[in-house]
Amino acid sequence: MKQLNIYDAKTQLSRLVDEASKGKTFVIAKSGTPLAKLTPLNEGRRGKIKFGLMKGEIIMADDFDAALPADIIESFECG
Repeated sequence: MKQLNIYDAKTQLSRLVDEASKGKTFVIAKSGTPLAKLTPLNEGRRGKIKFGLMKGEIIMADDFDAALPADIIESFECG
């Protein structure tokens, strides 16, 4: 990640935006202190959630929510 001072960022803004749109990230600093970050707009964003992508891939047993046998319940309760 490249760091630029405000003056350089101002004079090169068009080029920096072009490079950011291609995936590069820049830190803009004043007197060596980072103040802002120029990043690609889509960085860190999740795409739209698509429901049903795993349909048919996950199998759940018919007795999934049935009560556990008494001996297993007892082992949880008695340790």
